[in-house]
Amino acid sequence: MTKQVIGIDLGGTGIKLGRFTANGNCLQSLSVDTPQPATPEAVLSAIVDAIAQIDPNHETIAIGLGTPGPADAAGRVAKVAINLVGWDNVPLADWLEAKTGKPTILANDANCAGLGEAWLGAGRNFPNLILLTLGTGVGGAIILDGKLFVGHQGAAAELGLITLNPDGPMCNSGNQGSLEQYTSIAAIRRRTGKEPAELGNLAKIGDAKALTFWQEYGRDLGRGLTSLLYVLTPQAIIIGGGVSASFQFFLPALQAEIEKRVLPTSRAGLQILPAALGNAAGMVGAAKLAFTMLTMEN
Repeated sequence: MTKQVIGIDLGGTGIKLGRFTANGNCLQSLSVDTPQPATPEAVLSAIVDAIAQIDPNHETIAIGLGTPGPADAAGRVAKVAINLVGWDNVPLADWLEAKTGKPTILANDANCAGLGEAWLGAGRNFPNLILLTLGTGVGGAIILDGKLFVGHQGAAAELGLITLNPDGPMCNSGNQGSLEQYTSIAAIRRRTGKEPAELGNLAKIGDAKALTFWQEYGRDLGRGLTSLLYVLTPQAIIIGGGVSASFQFFLPALQAEIEKRVLPTSRAGLQILPAALGNAAGMVGAAKLAFTMLTMEN
């Protein structure tokens, strides 16, 4: 029988689970509400119940899980979880293994989304890529030679926290004028008083102010990506998250900024693509994480 794993995407409002084969086929998926308050014990209980629903016959052999915050480098501990109550160095992998008997590994949710896009999505033809998720915050993932890069403490690829303007708005990270402060949903609201979807709809009907905003947005994003391109020289930049719905309106300015600022040798053949998996990317990537763990153990 073909090997199967469970991929789990844990979010502040919902938990998505999928049962996957090694070729990426999703045999079954399920979404459940994240318990409120989302204490570690309540979330563990909800996940264990959902696993029982999606794998009643115990056919899966491992679990991968994406958490909304950093995990340790070994993929065992959820250090902090954004929007979840009382999460501080939670040994979630140990807890799940004790409850299910299945080897378990954790990663940051943006890293899981990057793995998902690299495996089955827009990045599947590129061993070297950057994923940028433009949402409530700005997250990222770096794939080098087909492998997720997490750094020596597991906290690498906080791409939204790099400095764009040293004198810009304060960021929760303690940085000032980070990329997130110009390109997140919260930043768009602050800059325009409108929702990204509204600005996208206005751009579609040719609204001059909205089109100008997206040009400025693309320019800011391009400036932020310039540093990353010089350091990583990826083959592709994949853009996901809610704001990527307006990709077509900010792409030209983004490309123009990169062409202006980055030497041709550092951007040869660079592709800038919208993410392909939507909200499933984290779950898909978590499954890939589980398969990668199994391969390393054998």
